[in-house]
Amino acid sequence: MSPKATSRADRRQSELIRHSHLAAAFTPPRLAMRSLVQLPLVCALIASSVATGAEQPVATDASSPSGRVRGALALDSDGRPEITMTYDGVAVAQGRLGLALAGAAPLRDGLEIVGVRRETRDRTYAVAVGKTSQARDHHAEVVISLEELAAPRRKIDVAIRAFDDGLAFRYLIPDQDAIDDFVLADELTELEFPGDPAARLLPLNSYTTSYEKHYETRPVSNITPDMLVGLPLLILGGDRTDALAANVHPRRPWLAVTEADLTDYAGMYLAGVEGSPGALVSKLSPLPDREGGAKVLGKTPFVTPWRIIMVGDDPGRLLESNIVFHLSRPCAIADASWIKPGKTTFPWWNHYVLDGVDFQPGVNTATMKYYIDFCAEQGIPYHSLDGLDIAWYGGPIAPSGPTDVTQAAPSIDLPELLRYAKAKGVRLRLWMHWKALRPQIDEAFATYEKWGIEGVMVDFMDRDDQEMVRFYHEMAEKAAKHRLTVTLHGAYKPTGMERTWPNVLSYEAALNQEYNKWDPRGTPPEHNLDVAFVRMLAGPLDYHQGGVRNVLPEHYQPRDVAPPVQGTRGHQLAMYVVYQNHLSMMADSPTAYRGQSGLDFMVEAPASWDETRVLEAALGRSLVIARRSGDAWRLGGMTARSPRELELKLDFLGEGDWVAELWQDTPGDPNEVTRSTQRVAAHSVLKVFMPRDGGFAARIAPATK
Repeated sequence: MSPKATSRADRRQSELIRHSHLAAAFTPPRLAMRSLVQLPLVCALIASSVATGAEQPVATDASSPSGRVRGALALDSDGRPEITMTYDGVAVAQGRLGLALAGAAPLRDGLEIVGVRRETRDRTYAVAVGKTSQARDHHAEVVISLEELAAPRRKIDVAIRAFDDGLAFRYLIPDQDAIDDFVLADELTELEFPGDPAARLLPLNSYTTSYEKHYETRPVSNITPDMLVGLPLLILGGDRTDALAANVHPRRPWLAVTEADLTDYAGMYLAGVEGSPGALVSKLSPLPDREGGAKVLGKTPFVTPWRIIMVGDDPGRLLESNIVFHLSRPCAIADASWIKPGKTTFPWWNHYVLDGVDFQPGVNTATMKYYIDFCAEQGIPYHSLDGLDIAWYGGPIAPSGPTDVTQAAPSIDLPELLRYAKAKGVRLRLWMHWKALRPQIDEAFATYEKWGIEGVMVDFMDRDDQEMVRFYHEMAEKAAKHRLTVTLHGAYKPTGMERTWPNVLSYEAALNQEYNKWDPRGTPPEHNLDVAFVRMLAGPLDYHQGGVRNVLPEHYQPRDVAPPVQGTRGHQLAMYVVYQNHLSMMADSPTAYRGQSGLDFMVEAPASWDETRVLEAALGRSLVIARRSGDAWRLGGMTARSPRELELKLDFLGEGDWVAELWQDTPGDPNEVTRSTQRVAAHSVLKVFMPRDGGFAARIAPATK
């Protein structure tokens, strides 16, 4: 076979071990594709060396506590760093690394390994708001220091962390004479997944995005260079088509690509590589109004976000993972006890329409008082002031000129509303366009604290370039200073900022149920499952929950006023458990809710959790999640397209007797659920039936004597 006929993957994998100190003493044999699945073992036996007095070999790999996940770095024949991830000894992902600096040669080739540092950590920390109240961060880390062989001998480090549920790596540019201030033109990270698996992905039109698209499935090799794929990217597991290859498991694990600790950098996307089907390359969101497409402005020492490849035997294990949290900066709020997850109204959803009232509904004082009364009656802690044609603070929703977000529109008597809400035990939240907030952020947040406002929803950012990422962190920090919580709409995906700033309760970053107001496709049940299986891997998901005009997809028609939701009532109830949303919406109107089936479960379901278990996970078909808050568990299950009859083991329950309350879809009526009660124990099996596009909800609490 001629060199031209040899694939890039074959060439790369035959030369994965290289280091100048060992080159004269050892020439690695050409590795056949079938032997590559044991690459980490090869790396351990033929380890790279560092320039030390004793010239002792030092491993450049990290293995997770259980040994199931391993990441190894080596240099190819051009001195370019490459990383391989294995799971149970089988290669599941490979990557080529590098950075493109403006005005200089790429920092990727002609490198040598000059140092290796290793560390193992095992620590458990409290989670202020999340899907668990405690998180255990147990991983092994290796940091490989690289330096160019030729002048100017620039330096770059690569850190690799191996967890039992994933692998992460990042670049570190140390303080050095060769690099000081720099402009990053692009990141040259490439990823490949052996066997050309299928992926569930989010295709986007541009970097100016709020991630509001439907998901699609295609082989990784069909991701083209002109595509822009938003993260997370889910790599489907299951039966392999190449299972006859030596040392290959008959079942492929599930993988997901995302990022964490995005703080002073640009958001990452993926695209295909020209001439290399199956290879994906990183794409960074460009800075606005910068010539030459600059992506990041930096100064050494500098670190990039973590690039994460999550792994599990089934997609449920990915949903249980806290790896994004582990890789993010610790909580920066000394006392976070003032942060109270809960539920909020969202009047915009139903166009401020109220039936049978004796006043004119709209963005006015009477309507807001009516909502506050409803909140007090139902035990809903928060009411949101948003807008319709105008914002609550006056002027158009998208500001076209100076706007004052510390003054209410003439139709709203804000001092009276604040007094009234306080008397009723309800706190107010304020929606605003980010362009209206930014010029006034310090004054506005200080004012809101004086008013007793609980928090803000900030909307329409639609960017994740470095400048906008910095604004997110500025906003979160300044809000925390004034004891305000934050939810983000028109937002980019979560990247762990909510660990650092737990006052950031949730992010949209998804095509939401508002699309049922105008879009011919809207949010069918399979999309409602997609946002759980894929988008929620990144972190909390704010969704327009609580619609009570349930229709099956074949009967769906978009409608702006009194909007429908696709799927049954049980499907909607389940969202309050399935979705990790720390400020769940009661998006419909008070007059729509009165007398509705399942309202009791919507209202009482918690918004933060002590423990999370995924009981059933079949992509595109069904998902059942159990979450514990205090001594009670809630279960939520959702289906799409076909019915599911399940027998759920309850072995996660503690000792003793428990009472299970179930809300299950009433046959023949998508707007009704039937409530039932039964005694259960840890050895019990809970039988549930979910119809097509349906669901169920349950509460399991200790039985009282």
